Amino acid sequence: MRAADGTIRPSYGGVSKWLGSVPLEQLDRRRMEAELFYRRGGITFAVYGDAQGEERIIPFDIIPRIISSKEWKVLAKGLEQRVKAINLFLADIYGPQRCLKAGIVPEEMIWQNPAYRPEMAGVAVPHGVYTHVAGIDIVRIDENDFYVLEDNARTPSGVSYMLGGREICFRLMADLYGEHRVAPIENYPDQLVSALRSVAPRGAGDNPTVALLTPGQFNSAYYEHSFLADKMGVELVEGRDLFVKDGVVFMRTTEGPKRVDVLYRRIDDDFLDPLAFRPDSMLGVPGLFNAYAAGNVTLANAVGTGAADDKAVYTYMPEIVKFFLSEEPILKNVPTWRCREPKSLAYVLEHLDELVVKEVHGSGGYGMLVGPQATSEQIEEFRARLKAKPDQYIAQPTLALSTCPSFVASGVAPRHVDLRPFVLTGSKGVHIVPGGLTRVALKEGSLVVNSSQGGGTKDTWVVDL
Repeated sequence: MRAADGTIRPSYGGVSKWLGSVPLEQLDRRRMEAELFYRRGGITFAVYGDAQGEERIIPFDIIPRIISSKEWKVLAKGLEQRVKAINLFLADIYGPQRCLKAGIVPEEMIWQNPAYRPEMAGVAVPHGVYTHVAGIDIVRIDENDFYVLEDNARTPSGVSYMLGGREICFRLMADLYGEHRVAPIENYPDQLVSALRSVAPRGAGDNPTVALLTPGQFNSAYYEHSFLADKMGVELVEGRDLFVKDGVVFMRTTEGPKRVDVLYRRIDDDFLDPLAFRPDSMLGVPGLFNAYAAGNVTLANAVGTGAADDKAVYTYMPEIVKFFLSEEPILKNVPTWRCREPKSLAYVLEHLDELVVKEVHGSGGYGMLVGPQATSEQIEEFRARLKAKPDQYIAQPTLALSTCPSFVASGVAPRHVDLRPFVLTGSKGVHIVPGGLTRVALKEGSLVVNSSQGGGTKDTWVVDL
């Protein structure tokens, strides 16, 4: 909210005045009302491995994060560039492999990547789009620049919290909301279904059928699946609701079988089709991959997109952008050490107490070491892991993430945040929702924003000043 010299940033002028005029008791009442809204709406998430196995309400911080329209224009341009490069990279590694032959990315990093799907080699995906929905995690660590912390190119979640947070702010902070010209996000479901229909297989007609494929009610993000299907006006289906006949996908309806042209799938690759991947999967659809490879159905996101959001591949994204687009990257990467490289490994082992070490294929804040907050036993445990499998880890400096004012038990206080904008890609180009999901580390001093690790969310306002 404040610049380095202590003055209030222009974009936060209205929020600063509002916070000065609203008693803490009123803020607490609004916080409780927000929690009640989430409970009544069933806006929950589950944590895998939780002994109690109960669904939780994700904490919502009622003080919005503000981004100026001028800042957003730069960020949006960088996001579009990055997602275009990701799609070109995926088309290349499953096609001519020019970037591998040119040495831009080491070949073994692709071949040994468990998210790389050799079954996709030579498969012509509809309209050449692999990542239809991307969630790019952004952090701010200095006065001016945004940095990419992570690329999520498989099944990024959080849209329901973004839309739910906006509705809460509109209801509970109408006075503050009305003082700002906030870019709308409410039409995201319409934009999503439009992007999905645009990539339907050729010959699908003017009104292709879209369905959302969910693993079912026991999935941690099931609420979001049902929420999005409802908002998009499409069917929410499980694997048992679908079947493949003569290379075409159908869903069972009360009126008989109905062809499905596009599946927005929220199931991991491994479980999509027991005939092509894990034979023990009870979640997928037998024959789905053959129908996909034949060009009779679009899967969004495409099979094998995880090869692009690997944390080791992330370190090569600046080179990937330059190679495929012949442009300098607009968004910077966070400085990263590749532990697979001997010099980097030696540095990381020597500075473990200063760094954040992450598993290449990890997610959700699990499998990582935050050096400054770790015990000596945890550091030594990670030292042994690094020596045993250095290629499975990368390391980054402990970032001084930017903070935003947040309402916590002690009152209004700074808490560290990141941002996940959602980028949609269809046959007609790239569309970016103005704002995205701000995740906040509600524990004092914490840098981990993941909901599974005690983080919460807040609404993100892109304001026209």
